[in-house]
Amino acid sequence: MTDKLGQHAAQTIAVGSKSFATAAKLFDPATRRSALMLYAWCRHCDDVIDDQQLGFRAQETTGKSSETRLNELRHLTRRAYAGEPMQNPAFAAFQEVALGHGIPERYPLAHLDGFAMDVAQRRYVTLEDTLDYCYHVAGVVGIMMAWIMGARDEATLDRACDLGLAFQLTNIARDIIEDAHIGRCYLPAQWLEEAGIPRQEMTAPRHREALAGLARQLIERAEPYYDSARGGLTALPPCCAWAIGTAHGVYREIGIKVKAHGARAWDTRISTGKVDKARLLGLGLAHAVASRWQKPAPRPSGLWQRPA
Repeated sequence: MTDKLGQHAAQTIAVGSKSFATAAKLFDPATRRSALMLYAWCRHCDDVIDDQQLGFRAQETTGKSSETRLNELRHLTRRAYAGEPMQNPAFAAFQEVALGHGIPERYPLAHLDGFAMDVAQRRYVTLEDTLDYCYHVAGVVGIMMAWIMGARDEATLDRACDLGLAFQLTNIARDIIEDAHIGRCYLPAQWLEEAGIPRQEMTAPRHREALAGLARQLIERAEPYYDSARGGLTALPPCCAWAIGTAHGVYREIGIKVKAHGARAWDTRISTGKVDKARLLGLGLAHAVASRWQKPAPRPSGLWQRPA
């Protein structure tokens, strides 16, 4: 059963996130297994909410409402923490990771609260609202990943959360048009109003230049969180520091490309190629080595602060 869970998790990340799959290869075997199984659960929950399979339209839908599917995920999460047998591979893997590493139940439940924002079609008025969403769908995932790597102190968990926030801000900028096509918008409504872009017209070509300006702002807002996250590498084991340093570089590179492409950023889905990844593996190693002797700068007081 255990081998099947590991294989299921590896297959999930191979299809669902090539960016993180590259970095995950650098973990020691035990950490890699746990990280992949946590990812498989996150991917599964995302798919259940959207009635998809690995991010794509499922051949057979459940016919259940999104609210019902969300409640079922919450129920199964609580059952997993209660130690009940899990038949679903993603939840069986999650149970092994959550109980094995003692991940506090509030974190996965907070992650599901992020999906609840999508279900409720929440409107994000300010950047603070957008960052709150980013915390739930990605910041808490960063925290749980850090927990798997042995981090327990609040300062390191803050840095892990910052990396999740930076990742999600980058994802939002890259996927603005793709999200708009399914009726979702994570850009602050205040920004759209100031740019003169009606939400219902976001995909119109005439707004691409203005939209590129908002994507650029989002990428720039992610930078302080990327900078802060690098300060957390020193608290991680060497292999983990290399893996996270590489993931840091891969996702940040996506943001750099979105910014550089301007109004053409959504003509094709932006990603990093093999040459980019090879370079970023080296950069990640350099950051990991430097973290062994460099004292990180204090976390800036102006950054968004996760809930206690």
